[in-house]
Parts: sequence; C-alpha cells; structure tokens
Amino acid sequence: MQSQRRLEILRAIVDEYVATQEPVGSKAIADKTSLGLSPATIRNEMAVLEDEGLITHPHTSAGRIPTDLGYRVFVDKLATVKPMSSAERRAIETFLDEANNLEQLMKRSAKLLADLTKQVAVITYPIIGEGSGSEKMTISGTANLARSGEDLGTSLSPILEALEEQVVLLRLLSDANDTIKVRIGGEQSESNLRQTSLVTVGYGASESPVGALGILGPTRMDYAGSMAAVSAVARYVGRYISEGQQ
Repeated sequence: MQSQRRLEILRAIVDEYVATQEPVGSKAIADKTSLGLSPATIRNEMAVLEDEGLITHPHTSAGRIPTDLGYRVFVDKLATVKPMSSAERRAIETFLDEANNLEQLMKRSAKLLADLTKQVAVITYPIIGEGSGSEKMTISGTANLARSGEDLGTSLSPILEALEEQVVLLRLLSDANDTIKVRIGGEQSESNLRQTSLVTVGYGASESPVGALGILGPTRMDYAGSMAAVSAVARYVGRYISEGQQ
C-alpha cells in the first residue's frame, strides 16, 4: 500500500517525465517540488516505489521512469480532470460552431482534439437516415505519433497499421459510456497498441451514447489534460446531437 508521501513522489516523477522525457532523479524531485524532503529520503521512497513495480530505471540511468502500473496508480489516485478555462471553452465552441453539418462537426472535433492533446483523435458518429447501428468514423492527428518516435520506437509501424484498420478502432471505442475510460499500455486488448494509452468517453444520452470519441498516444502522456480535453469536446458534441434531434 502506497503512503501519501510516496504517492506525491510518484506524482512528481510522472509530471517531470511527461514534461521532459528524461528519467527523473531524487535531486530533481527535491529541487522542483515543495515536498520538503532530502534527496536521500526521496531515494529511499523511490526504492520502495520500484519494489512495488510503479517505477523502473531504463538502461544505466540513475533516474527513474513510470511503469504502466505507475501510470495506472497515477490516473486512479492522483490525476484529476482539470476544468478548462472560460476562454478555452469559448475557443472550442467558436471553432466547432463553424461546422455546417454533422460530418463537418465530427471532422472539426477530431482535429481540435488532436491539436489540444498532441495525440491521435478518433470519433465515431451515427450515419443520419440509415438503419440503427450504422456509424462512421473520423481520425485526425496521426502525424503526432511520428513526433513521438522516441517514446514508441519500433512499435510505431504496428501502431500505424492498427490505426488503418477501422474495425480495430471501432472495437476500441465500442464500450465507451459517459464515464471517461483510460487504458494504459498492457491493458490494451490489441497487441499492436500495448505501447500506447487510450482515453475514451461516449457522448449523447448517458444511458445509451450515440457515439464515442477518444485519443491515442504514447503511455508518456498528459493524462489530466487529455481527460479534460476529451470530456470538454464530448460535452459539446453531445449537446449538438441532442439539439439536432429536438
């Protein structure tokens, strides 16, 4: 069981590693946080975090990086969805209000989500006028994966291949509901995506969402910011769908 102090050290490691992409040492945590702990104390706590499987050290580096389990604990116990400022919300609404129909809205929403998170954005939406269950999908931001080459290494090509398979993406978003879901690394059902994390949520009626949206990127992602962006765009898209059905 993690103590609050160790959780705060884990938070510092995740925040610093996501920001810098560099393994994090005890001195950096002591210097950059207000924990009031010495590097020696932090090293001792980091040793426990490593024993618990929450952090690891790559190669011969003296610093540590989060494991998939470390990110999971961070998301479950430490990450909070940061509310967007009124200026950010207005910017989202202004950009999306320029859409003239559902398909334009979805393409704009995917582009906006990809731009906000610097990840790949995927949105599924119903095809108006066709039989129940028919849906389309739009994707944006695949170039963002190429910029994450150092995070993804040799797994980049299999990830891009998986993204080309619409059936894979539809399956990933098929269980989305009105609660944000985060799948991290090895939690992914698709073997080609186990170097990535996926943040998804449904939109529309909470009991039975009419569509889903999400972002996919390396496990080294800004989870709180990504969850906030996904939530904000889903709210707007859901409102658009609801108003269009009235």
